[in-house]
Amino acid sequence: MVDFICDYRANVEKYSVTSRVSPGDISKQLPDHAPDDGESWAAIVKDVEDIIMPGITHWQHPSFFAFFPCNSSYPSLLGDMLSSGLGVQGMLWLTSPACTELETRVLDWLGRLLCLPPAFLSTGPGGGVIHGTASEACLTCLVAARHRTVERQLLAEPSAGVASARSKVVAYWSDQAHSSLLKAATIAGVNHFRVLPTAGPQHELDPVALRAAITQDRDNGLLPCFVSATVGTTSTTAVDP
Repeated sequence: MVDFICDYRANVEKYSVTSRVSPGDISKQLPDHAPDDGESWAAIVKDVEDIIMPGITHWQHPSFFAFFPCNSSYPSLLGDMLSSGLGVQGMLWLTSPACTELETRVLDWLGRLLCLPPAFLSTGPGGGVIHGTASEACLTCLVAARHRTVERQLLAEPSAGVASARSKVVAYWSDQAHSSLLKAATIAGVNHFRVLPTAGPQHELDPVALRAAITQDRDNGLLPCFVSATVGTTSTTAVDP
C-alpha cells in the first residue's frame, strides 16, 4: 500500500482531474452484501485499481482548484500513518496524555501564527481543539456563542429562563458565507439568523449593514450572539473586512 500511494502521488498529474464515471457505475461493481471471507491482498489492490481509481476525483492533482486548498504533503502522509498506527483516542487527557498535550501546544503555535489575542491560547481562558470538518467547527462555535450569550442574559435577568433566552439569540453572516452556517443554526436551534447582502466587486460583508441589523435586533428585544466572517469563501473567494 505504501508503494501504491507513492506511485500514485508521483504520477497524479497523469490522471484526469475529475472522473469519467456516471452515477451508479461504482456501486454496480460492488457486491450487494459484505463478503463472508476476506480476500487476498492482490485481489484488494486489483479492486482499488479497477473499481475505485476510475471513480476518484483527484484532489491532489496540480490542476485541481475547486472548493478550497486541500493539498497534503509527504510528511503529512507519514504523520497520518503514525496516527492511524497508534490508534489512540484523544477525547480526554487520561485517554492519551501525549495526544492531548501535543494538540494543545500545536494549536497554540497556530494561534500565535495567526496573531490571535492571548485569550485564544491555552495559557489563557481559551485554547484550540481540532475538529473533523469545517461544518463541525461552525456548529461548535455557534453553540459556544449561544451558551455565552444566554449565560450573560440570565445573569442580567435571572427570571428570563434558559428557553426564553435561547429563543431570542441571533446569528449573522453574509450572503457569500458557506452553507454550513445555515446547517449549524438549524441544528443548534438558532431560529433568528440574518443573511446580510454584500456590497462591491469583492462581495464583502458591509459593516454598516451589520451594525444596523444588530441595532435593530437589540431594539426588538433579541440577543445578537454570533457573527461569522468569511475568509476566501468557496464560491467567490470573498474576504470580509
